Amino acid sequence: MGDPFILMLVALGALAILDLVVGVSNDAVNFLNSAIGSKAIPIKTIMIIASVGVFFGAVSSSGMMEVARKGIFNPNMFMFEEIMYIFMAVMITDILLLDIFNSLGMPTSTTVSIVFELLGAAVAIALIKISGTDQSITEIWNYINYETASRIILGIILSVVVAFSVGAIVQYFSRIIYSFDFEKRPLYINALFGGFAITAITYFIIIKGLKGTPFYGSMKGLIEGNSVAIIAGSFILWSAISLALIKFLKINILTAIIAIGTFSLAMAFAGNDLVNFIGVPIAALNSYDAWQLSGEAANEFSMGILAKKVPSNVALLLVAGAIMVITLWTSKKARAVIETGINLSRQGDGHEKFRPNNLSRIVVRAAMFANLGLNAIIPEKTRNYINSKFEKPVIKLPKDKTYELPAFDLVRAAVNLIMASILISIATSMKLPLSTTYVTFMVAMGTSLADRAWGRESAVYRVAGVLNVIGGWFLTAIIAFTAAAIVASLISWHQAMIPVLLLVVIAMLVRTTIQYSKKNKEEKQQQFVERAELLSINEIIDESSEHIANVAQRVNKLYSNVVNDLATHDLNKLRKTEKHVLKLNEEIENLKNGVFYFIKSLDDTSVKASKFYILILSYLQDVTQSISYISKITFNHVNNNHKNLKKSQLKDLKNIDNKLGELLTKVSATFDRKTFDNLTYILDDQKDLTSDLYNSIENQVDRIRTDETSPKNTTLYFSILLETQDLVGALVSLLENCNEFYISTKSTSVRM
Repeated sequence: MGDPFILMLVALGALAILDLVVGVSNDAVNFLNSAIGSKAIPIKTIMIIASVGVFFGAVSSSGMMEVARKGIFNPNMFMFEEIMYIFMAVMITDILLLDIFNSLGMPTSTTVSIVFELLGAAVAIALIKISGTDQSITEIWNYINYETASRIILGIILSVVVAFSVGAIVQYFSRIIYSFDFEKRPLYINALFGGFAITAITYFIIIKGLKGTPFYGSMKGLIEGNSVAIIAGSFILWSAISLALIKFLKINILTAIIAIGTFSLAMAFAGNDLVNFIGVPIAALNSYDAWQLSGEAANEFSMGILAKKVPSNVALLLVAGAIMVITLWTSKKARAVIETGINLSRQGDGHEKFRPNNLSRIVVRAAMFANLGLNAIIPEKTRNYINSKFEKPVIKLPKDKTYELPAFDLVRAAVNLIMASILISIATSMKLPLSTTYVTFMVAMGTSLADRAWGRESAVYRVAGVLNVIGGWFLTAIIAFTAAAIVASLISWHQAMIPVLLLVVIAMLVRTTIQYSKKNKEEKQQQFVERAELLSINEIIDESSEHIANVAQRVNKLYSNVVNDLATHDLNKLRKTEKHVLKLNEEIENLKNGVFYFIKSLDDTSVKASKFYILILSYLQDVTQSISYISKITFNHVNNNHKNLKKSQLKDLKNIDNKLGELLTKVSATFDRKTFDNLTYILDDQKDLTSDLYNSIENQVDRIRTDETSPKNTTLYFSILLETQDLVGALVSLLENCNEFYISTKSTSVRM
């Protein structure tokens, strides 16, 4: 009887390692964003500091392990066998859920996922137990620790509001004190700020963070009852030390705060979130040990022992910490999640990852209206004083350094770290598994709003991004509860489902890893990148050539796919083609959005060439819009189950596809090799294609007059032909423009 549960423990151990990997990939954003976004410290140094913090946090997390054992359900109401089913369901669901969010580059909450997975699995097993007896459905409340669970869930929800509000308020007053010219502030301001920041970090992280650990007992007598004296003494001591560091060692105290804050936040993260990854397997091990000693049957041994305090195994915590650190250094998915957080909180404009929606527009308009009301109330002198504190100094940099500016400055980075560390540490000391993702993300959003990082140019996109992330959090809770309940029900139905579900986990992890690697590879190969280094005409031409060659190659493939899949009425392939077309359109749109920064990066001798670049992008957009329309109408035709085109129509389309393919292949090869003397010949070759298009249109007119009976087919056929004409027209205009530019630059010995 013991063998299957030993295997379950082995599986849970393996799942714990996987969960640590996918969990840290998701949560690295929590303690790395501020330091990386501010560029205050080299990345390697940041990683070392964070790694040490994670190790210390792992040791201090022992008090949180009780949440997995008794925080969500009442263990005395379940038998050992049922508890193991719950734990298996939770770990399987958790890994799959987190890996999906990581692959999407979206930060989600490991705390929310583990809480709702425990709740969902426990509810499912409890309902199965109740259904086998004469108990009422209301007895479910005896199985669920609803008071603690409600407190945890309410704390998580409140953390969103509190973190955002506190972050915004503290950042607002910090900016008024510091302004953006913080390097010119008097020494005493820096020293007092350093004293406040480091005191807050040391008190809440080291003192409150150690509460509930084996080390707290020896310090308890010194700490309890002396909080005011400790805080006051620490403030004086750290203010003096900060002053000495600034005056004698010439150390920027904000940089020091960011380093200490990164350490403290990494420590707070590990102390609070380690339970999310290994709390369940450790609870399963405790359950197994207790069951083994009892000698009772697995379905008869009550797990009330889990309600008692169980000492944590420090060795296991350190091993877990080591796995977290290794993942921190090696995970590529962690970088994608970090980019999302930095992108939404950065100062100024640039490429926006999220698209605006109606709700984000309403929120921005409401904020603008509220701002007008406040401006009407606040005296003009006060407004001018406040606005002066938010004026950004003009920084003169070489043009090739445009995109190397930090996402935000040291003041905001320091506030992010201080406030997130304090809030998480308070929750940890209260043994509440507060969502570190919610706290750090919302603090960052609050500080960026207060810092006026969301201007008229970017606010609607940033708000949409925040709403998308928050929506993902609520979706996490719903999916976690439902999925864990389903998995628990399957395992309870038959233990043979465990290996089946484990195989599903492995298959999905392999699949998402392959897809993520493929996506990364495509992004590396993608030619459409915002660059600030194009300073000369040569480089403008090279950049344009890369875009043209890439678009020609991809449009060639997409057009052929549409024609071939239309002939076979293959809806799935047409759907895939539609996705690739949308992606191409987005890339061209991103290039056009970057024209402002592109032009600002040019030197005086190449400004005139910017018109050439703008026209190229315009023609490329015309080409991609044409293939987009062709793909869309073809997909809709097949999706609506209309008749296929006649063989004669398909034959004409295939002939056009072949000739268009030859033209696009020549264009791609010419611009890829930059052999522009061929442009005149290519322009001559397109005349045959144009003639075939006219002939195909005339042939269709004749068919309508004689044997054509399908209006839908006629509409589709004409639409494809006419849009192909527009595509060729845009391509011809592009080639003519390139040829003229090549001739004009050839005389001045500019290589094209």
